[in-house]
Parts: sequence; C-alpha cells; structure tokens
Amino acid sequence: MKEYFKIGEISKLYHIGTDSLRYYEKIGILKPRRGENQYRLYRMEDIWRLNVIRELRELGFSMEQIGSYLKDHTVDRARSLLEDELSMIEEKEKQLHALKKNVEERVRVLTECADKEMGKVKLLRLPDRRCHYIAEGYQQDEEMDVLIKRLMNKNPKTLYIIGSNRIGSVITAKSARAHRCREYSGVFMIDEEGDTVISGGDYLTLCYHGSCEQNYRFLPQLLEYAGEHHYRMVSDVFEILWVDIHVSEKEEEHITELQIRVERQ
Repeated sequence: MKEYFKIGEISKLYHIGTDSLRYYEKIGILKPRRGENQYRLYRMEDIWRLNVIRELRELGFSMEQIGSYLKDHTVDRARSLLEDELSMIEEKEKQLHALKKNVEERVRVLTECADKEMGKVKLLRLPDRRCHYIAEGYQQDEEMDVLIKRLMNKNPKTLYIIGSNRIGSVITAKSARAHRCREYSGVFMIDEEGDTVISGGDYLTLCYHGSCEQNYRFLPQLLEYAGEHHYRMVSDVFEILWVDIHVSEKEEEHITELQIRVERQ
C-alpha cells in the first residue's frame, strides 16, 4: 500500500473537496506533511483521522467537538461523545414526530375542504378553543400577514400555516349588525398553548369560496338565518381561513368560514 497520498487522491477517494481538506488542515485536525514543491502528503494516520472526521460530521458533531475528541480520544471519551449524540437523536425524533403529526393534520384539513358545502348555514357544536390573540384591527390583507407573523412568534414551536384552519380574524358583533362586514378588530391563531379561549357552544357557520369581500353577501345571510330561526347572537363573528393565498394563488379555491356563537331566544 502507498505510504503517502496527494490531496487530489484523497479528495477523489473520499468525495471531499480540496477546500474542505485545506480547511481541516487550517484548524489543526489534519496535519499532512509537505513534499517536494510543498505538495501535501497524507499519511495513514491522516486517513484514519479523516475517517473519524467524516463519521462524526455525519452524526452531527461540530468541528469544535471533533477537534477536541481528536486531541483526547479514549474509550471513555468516545462513549461520552456517542451518548451525547444519542440524546440529540432522541430529541430530533421528538421534533420529527411533532412535525409528522402537524403535517398529517394539515393534509386531513385540506382533504376535508373538498367535502365542505358552500353557501349553506349549519349549526355546529364546537368545543372551547384556546388561541393566541392580538387585539389589533386591519384594513388590507397584507397587514394581516404581519399580524400572523406576530401570532406565530407567540409560540416558537408553531409550524408554517400551509393547509391550516387555525388562523382567523374577528369582526365585532356591532360591526356585523351594522353591515361593516370587513371591519376587523383582531386576529387569532388556535393553539392549545394559547392564553385566550374562544368559548365553546352552538355555532351557526357558513363557508364560501373566493374573496373575503364576499363577507358583505354571506355575513348578512348568516345573521338573517339566525333571526328567522330564533337564534340570538352571543359572540363576535369569527372568520376562519381554511384555504387562502398561502395554499393557493387561485382565489376561486380559497375557502372562508364564518362562525357565530348563538343561543335560542
């Protein structure tokens, strides 16, 4: 077997760029000899070190951790290093499990959207829903995007909102009765760790396709239904976005749901 290998040979053998090999040398974890014309010559010891570096990098260790280990590599040190990595892997498994659960839920939500009946009032019994809430109104949809970001910052574990029915806005009962159907008083994000509660109970709900401008058509329809069927409005209006611009650029695919908690008169 050859005693020395040039940098190009090592790069090709291990599929590692020569820049990376030079970097390892710069930080002192590889120390090739210099031959004629100052060519780098890698010995078997360097190859052993490179094997260790590659394995520990694949396990997710930092260059600082790898350098420390190579300066003091013993059985106890190796076991301690791997125990640390095992803990990291277990934490990543928890994160992946949470991500999988979240994505499965959003797939379920988007699948349900296909079965939603548009333009028809329904009476649903909904449970208490915890949420994060910001009591700030807005006029333009672009302003809501900023408020959504602020809502998501309330819980760093919140994942992206594609395919979620957890984002919504509030229209006060007063505004709704005055037919100011897009006069928003706040925004919310349903989250089991939220510090605000949307009370459960009987809700009249109505879904529609298209722009939220259609609140001017469907919110009066919802209030008219309540009056005709002897329901009393006991909450503000909750506007839930099932499908919005984050899911589809096609406005005709957007789905909004209006919800009002009611009691029998």
